[in-house]
Amino acid sequence: MRISGVDIPQNKNIDISLTYIHGIGLSRSHKVLKQADINILTKVKDLTEKQVNEIQKIIDSNGYKLEGALRRNVSENIKRLKRINSYRGIRHEKRLPVRGQGTKTNSRTIRGNVRITASGTSSKKSAPSPT
Repeated sequence: MRISGVDIPQNKNIDISLTYIHGIGLSRSHKVLKQADINILTKVKDLTEKQVNEIQKIIDSNGYKLEGALRRNVSENIKRLKRINSYRGIRHEKRLPVRGQGTKTNSRTIRGNVRITASGTSSKKSAPSPT
């Protein structure tokens, strides 16, 4: 089943399935289902075509930014921060944490799992060869 151009899982509850659409989280999913008067525990495979159309109509009419438009908006915001050389833009350019996190020990997610010791080599040491 497709809603807003996204295939949503059939065997999950509708409130969880709607979160597969980029830009719809759990709280927005609950709001949409409340407006459509659909129980949140309903499985997607049990929805009627009328209910699916109602969900689609509510999502479209509320003007939510979803999928490509939302991704494009976020990308444009990051480009703007880089262009004006703000602190956050510089952190994005250097691929460092943007929101004030420390980097002395943690930040492996953004920097990758490359650990370099003071000697400039990888922290894995080879076992001494038996002689």
